[in-house]
Amino acid sequence: MIIMYTKNNCPYCVQAKAMLNMRGITFDEVNIEQVPSAREFLIKQGHRTLPQIYQDGKLLVEGGYQGLAKQDSNFFEKLRG
Repeated sequence: MIIMYTKNNCPYCVQAKAMLNMRGITFDEVNIEQVPSAREFLIKQGHRTLPQIYQDGKLLVEGGYQGLAKQDSNFFEKLRG
């Protein structure tokens, strides 16, 4: 399961969601402004920027949207399963 941690008015979050949607990859979105425990989780993990994208409890890519944008088509094929 992929979880994308986002916040309101975050252009990188919008771009990351669009990229995954365009590639047919399903994910759950958790807005840290609506779920305070998610914000605390990300801080404990050392993150200071959004989006952060996790798969099965592990960070999927470093760098949020920019890290996602650097991946090749094989990476996204594996995510689709």
